[in-house]
Amino acid sequence: MLNREKFNRNMIYREIGKTGKKASIIGHGCEHLDRKPYEQVKSTIDAALECGINIFDMFMPGQEVREFLAKALGSRRKDVMIQGHICSTDIKQQYDISRDMPTVKRFFEEHLRLCGGYIDFGMLFFIDSDDDYKNVFDTGIADYALKLKENGDIGHIGFSSHNPVNAIKAVNTGLPEIMMFSINPAFDIIPTDESIFTHLEKGFNAESFVGIEPKRAELYRLCEQKNVGITVMKALGAGKLISPEHTPFKKPLTVGQCIHYALSRPAVVSVLPGCQTPEEIFDVIKYLDLSETERDYTEALSSVKSGLHGSCFYCSHCQPCPAEIDIAAVNKYLDIALVPDASGKASVPPSVRSHYQSLKHKGAECIKCGSCEKRCPFGVPIISNMEKAEKLLN
Repeated sequence: MLNREKFNRNMIYREIGKTGKKASIIGHGCEHLDRKPYEQVKSTIDAALECGINIFDMFMPGQEVREFLAKALGSRRKDVMIQGHICSTDIKQQYDISRDMPTVKRFFEEHLRLCGGYIDFGMLFFIDSDDDYKNVFDTGIADYALKLKENGDIGHIGFSSHNPVNAIKAVNTGLPEIMMFSINPAFDIIPTDESIFTHLEKGFNAESFVGIEPKRAELYRLCEQKNVGITVMKALGAGKLISPEHTPFKKPLTVGQCIHYALSRPAVVSVLPGCQTPEEIFDVIKYLDLSETERDYTEALSSVKSGLHGSCFYCSHCQPCPAEIDIAAVNKYLDIALVPDASGKASVPPSVRSHYQSLKHKGAECIKCGSCEKRCPFGVPIISNMEKAEKLLN
């Protein structure tokens, strides 16, 4: 039997953007509990709760899995937060998506009923293509989400996406407070015009890796700017990143390295692995007890030959700093501050300036010793960045 006290004590919780709520940094993506017997669903949910997990994604449209999850939570429903998806419907279309309003309402309102009449995050489902965006934000579906929130049926509006271009458009509407997005080291260096699903289906093509994809980096920083929390799906790349046969890197990553990479991105609140047994829950929770060395993902990334030079991955290889500056944090706030606004100019949000100014040691304290730059795997101009951060943020 797992030591419940130990895991509840070790679990870390992060603020979910501007919602006023906190989520466990490891959540549960319930997808793989679909079509499983109730006993397995209950034992997996019990294990998640035992470990201090308090956020669950339930995008699956099937009646049975929704009923099983609601029954497994029972009276503990009040202790967790649920992401329920608007437009996720069981009508046998691709990805079970419908933009037909009566159908959308029927499936979401049944989900509401099973969840006790309230869902914490009403997620606008699958905003990937231009048509997805238009069929949600330029029709009555976004208005429906707003009405649900006004009526107290949902607490907050969010959306899910795998496409950074349309995700940026969605965030810029000002409507979402949370986004579920696919994040891992391979996806982040795939060109925007290539589908991540093609890479998952046919295998990662390392020849197409371009270095940190600008639109993805912009999306994460924009979410941090606008105080939109990110929950992460596909952190393991459907298991391919941890597989010796399928990894696109020189060596496979570990589960802990994939989780740590995602948690290191700006605005990320929680990683939601798709666990289907208590043993898998316990396995991902081991992340909490890993050393910094065991969490380090840079060896895999540094095996990519092109495009990464000069990009900060917030890996903290630059530490320790003799001036005790949290270099990764300074670089992150600088990157966020440099995101252009609608006019194309950098506009520093007060929250980012405040976060920087609250640091115990700031860029101005850099003594230019260069030890950080010698340790950086990606050739980041750290000394210059410390000067830029101080000028821009203080």
